[in-house]
Amino acid sequence: MSATILIVEDTPELAGIAADYARAAGYRADVVADGNEALQRIRTMVPDLIVLDLMIPDMDGLSLCREVRRSSDVPIIITTARVEEIDRLLGLDAGADDYVCKPYSPRELVARIGAQLRRYRGILADSNAVQIDEAARSVRIHGRALELTSTEFDLFAMMARRPGVVFSRAQLLDAVRRDTLDVTDRSVDSHVKNLRRKLAGCLGETGIVQSVYGVGYRVEF
Repeated sequence: MSATILIVEDTPELAGIAADYARAAGYRADVVADGNEALQRIRTMVPDLIVLDLMIPDMDGLSLCREVRRSSDVPIIITTARVEEIDRLLGLDAGADDYVCKPYSPRELVARIGAQLRRYRGILADSNAVQIDEAARSVRIHGRALELTSTEFDLFAMMARRPGVVFSRAQLLDAVRRDTLDVTDRSVDSHVKNLRRKLAGCLGETGIVQSVYGVGYRVEF
C-alpha cells in the first residue's frame, strides 16, 4: 500500500504542485489549508508523513507540529519562506524531522519525503523483508506480523531509525523506561536477546541486531 502524504499548505498553487509531484512518485496525497483542519485530519486518517507550512491560518505550523508530537512520531517536513536560523531551530525543536526553504524544487521535496519514510519505517534498501510501522507499532517480516512486546518494539524501532549507529545500553534504557518502570540496565540485554530470537525465527540466522563489545547494540540491514 502506498504511503499517504498530508500536505498542509494555504497557497493553492504550491499545494497543488507538491501534491501532483507526490502522486507522480507513487504516493497518495491529501491537501488541507489550515491548522485546525489539519489536526482533525491527522487524528482521523493517520498519514504516513506530513509536509507542513509554518505560515498557515487558525493554528500556525509550529503549534501544530508540537501538538502532533504529543501523540505521534509521524515524520514531519516543514516548509517555510522564513529562512532565519531561529526559525529553522524552532521548527526542529518543535519536533520536525526536516525542513525545506521556499522556494523549493518539488523534486527535492519528493526526495526528502522518500528519505524520511525510509528512515521512519526502517525498510531494507534492497528488499521488503523487514518493515516497521511506528504509527501502528507493528513489525512485518516478509509480510507476516512479528509478535513483539512493547519494550522489544521500542528498542528495535529506535535502532532501526538509524541503521549502523551504535546505541549504548544507557541510551536504550532511557528510550524505553519513560513508559516502562520494570526495565533496568541489565534487562536491556534480555529484551535484545528475545528480539534477536524472534527475528531469527522468521529470517533464519541473522545478524540484524548486532552486539558491539563493551558499548551496546546496533541494527544492520
